[in-house]
Amino acid sequence: MAQYEQKSLFETDKLQNIPLAERMRPKVLSEFIGQTHLIYDGSLLCRAIKADKLGSCIFWGAPGTGKTSLANVIANTTGSHFEKLNAVSSGVSDAKKIIDDATRRFNAYGQKTYLLLDECHRWSKSQSDCVLPAIEKGYITFIGSTTENPYVSMTRAIVSRCRVFEFLPLTKQDIRKGLTEAVKRDGLLSRRKVVLDDDAIEYICETAAGDLRNAYNALELAVITTDPQADGTTHITKLIASQSMQKKALSVDTGTYYDMISAFIKSMRGSDPNAALFWFERMLEAGVDPLLLARRIVIHAAEDVGLADPRALVVATSALTAFQNIGLPEGRIPLTEAILYICNCPKSNSVVNALYAAEDCAKSNPAARVPRYLMDENHPRSTEEIDGAAYKYPHNYGGWVEQQYLPDEVKDEVFYVPSNNGEDVGCRQPKVKKDFKHQEVPNKWFEDDDK
Repeated sequence: MAQYEQKSLFETDKLQNIPLAERMRPKVLSEFIGQTHLIYDGSLLCRAIKADKLGSCIFWGAPGTGKTSLANVIANTTGSHFEKLNAVSSGVSDAKKIIDDATRRFNAYGQKTYLLLDECHRWSKSQSDCVLPAIEKGYITFIGSTTENPYVSMTRAIVSRCRVFEFLPLTKQDIRKGLTEAVKRDGLLSRRKVVLDDDAIEYICETAAGDLRNAYNALELAVITTDPQADGTTHITKLIASQSMQKKALSVDTGTYYDMISAFIKSMRGSDPNAALFWFERMLEAGVDPLLLARRIVIHAAEDVGLADPRALVVATSALTAFQNIGLPEGRIPLTEAILYICNCPKSNSVVNALYAAEDCAKSNPAARVPRYLMDENHPRSTEEIDGAAYKYPHNYGGWVEQQYLPDEVKDEVFYVPSNNGEDVGCRQPKVKKDFKHQEVPNKWFEDDDK
């Protein structure tokens, strides 16, 4: 009896050291939670798993959405051998050993090997290449798990041989189901007779941000740090749940990051202040560098507002300077002011259009020469270069005078085309007054300005 009790206590202590999320990993397909767009009666994935005919695939999605859990279900369902590696800690030698063993197993018994690779986007090209022949010959069925977009972060050779399944963040109903099941099914929690208030469940479901692992961790922390009541139950209130649910940084992978940056810029360009502010705060919550966002605001002020309201650039650069001197959280206020100002401005992209047109023309005409009357007369030149038409100093003509400034090769080119939005109405060329008395001004008066 004592030996049985000692073993029981040991097993209980061992179980307590395993996180709830690991204890709740599904073993069969019916226990899997979420991803109803992939897992439903008659779906391709379900049929392939049940028939043990799943080909090489990649599970792509945010943390806590069930990628490893589904791989665990496959491991318990298949009659094939199952191996697991982590791309962070494994090397080419680890992969080659698994391939060699899988080849011998296949040739001797006709048994396939499943290779589950966590964080598969971290595998180098050499690691990926070494497993390709085994995948093609059928010795290995590859199952990759990644939080990054595999089409961008992984070698094409691997991706082309796999079917990619995208895992979406779990819904609040999925999280609620997982917490309810944990209270009923988990041995340690069931002994504590956990009572979860509805608002406590709602709080965890809301703040878990689609991550069931995060919700499990919060529930377990709440239970083990709460003393049982007189009736033996462990009562979890919303207050306890909020204390246990450390606010999760909103998950963002590389692809999502660029998508949100794009949405932020396009919202400002589209003059939607509500959307622009939402994406601004969403990225801050995800841990994006605020200075990066501030620089995007400055760029947008010149690129998409431009001359329609030149003050937008002043507001944006002032907000950037203010943030650099203030920091978070108050530094968000001047940045928000700049975002709202830009959203409310008329829009014109004549600045960037002119820039790119001039850039193309300059690259296409590398030999274009400066007109003689625009040359710097302070540097010695041949007589041929300095003879000819004289430079007309605009201020001698009331501020403007018709004169060619472009090289002869491109003299008729037009780069800047005003949009006529806001203040972007083009150059205002003053007329010379009839009674204006022309007076030549020494070249040094205006040549020195270029120094």
